Amino acid sequence: MSASTNNKLDLRVQSISYAAQDTYLVELCAVDGCVLPDATPGAHIDLNLPNGITRSYSLVRADAQSHSYVVGIKKDAASRGGSRYVHEELRVGTVLTVAGPRNHFPLHLSAQHSVLIAGGIGITPIWCMAQFLEQKGASWELWYSVRTRADAAFLKQIEALGGKVHLHVDDEVGQVMDLQAIITAADPGAHFYCCGPAPMLDAYEQAAAQRDPETVHMERFAAKEAIALEGGFVVSLARTGKELVIPEGSSILNVLLDQGISIDYSCQEGICGCCEVAVLEGDVDHRDAILSESERAQNKTMMVCCSGSRSQRLVLDL
Repeated sequence: MSASTNNKLDLRVQSISYAAQDTYLVELCAVDGCVLPDATPGAHIDLNLPNGITRSYSLVRADAQSHSYVVGIKKDAASRGGSRYVHEELRVGTVLTVAGPRNHFPLHLSAQHSVLIAGGIGITPIWCMAQFLEQKGASWELWYSVRTRADAAFLKQIEALGGKVHLHVDDEVGQVMDLQAIITAADPGAHFYCCGPAPMLDAYEQAAAQRDPETVHMERFAAKEAIALEGGFVVSLARTGKELVIPEGSSILNVLLDQGISIDYSCQEGICGCCEVAVLEGDVDHRDAILSESERAQNKTMMVCCSGSRSQRLVLDL
């Protein structure tokens, strides 16, 4: 797992522009004009919005010594207040507190070839990767699926890359993209990256099941598993010696907050990694969409917003 950066920055909304149907690009710059912390392809930042909601959004670019971050934000019909606020109320000039960048979806630069797969707004981190790989002269290809052509962000820039890019428009082709065919045809040494809606990611996991799991990477926008609310165990905080009983119906995060314990959090469903905590003892019931199977087996870290415990006691580095 890549290292995380939890810098808190005051960034001004420099511009808001149209990227595709229901999709805006939001550019953020430091209030004092300083260079921002470096980001790597696949990274995201957390926006603390004025309505009290914190949301994570993927970066469109990953530049060193950059003076701005750009994120792509699609208005979700089922928005709980994040994307809806950005589209309806956020204004140029607003100053936001921003955390990050963090990267739980990193590129593996040693790969012989990279197969990038995106669906809808999942193009945001994938397009970031494509630009980076192109600049490095690496071997890569991009498969981008949208429901309609109006939904395709960065269309002109993507089409300018020619044969490396394959655009699939569902309502023009009459069917969804054939992920099995894409993955089967790829070189044995290829690494795969996929970001998009849940049905696409489920199909991607199934199509790539026979590949080396260390070469199959993905990022989810929504949790795959229900939050652990069974309770019935104790969390011990190693730094203070405090012991907390986690009751049925509560997450570890909720109990920590109720006890006045300060901890970063954002999505509250295990997809952003903001609340990641080191585990010193105990058997975690992992429910996040971030950790790989090998990382879960190592049991060294957990997302306290969504995961629980299979053992009667967990010791956390808090």
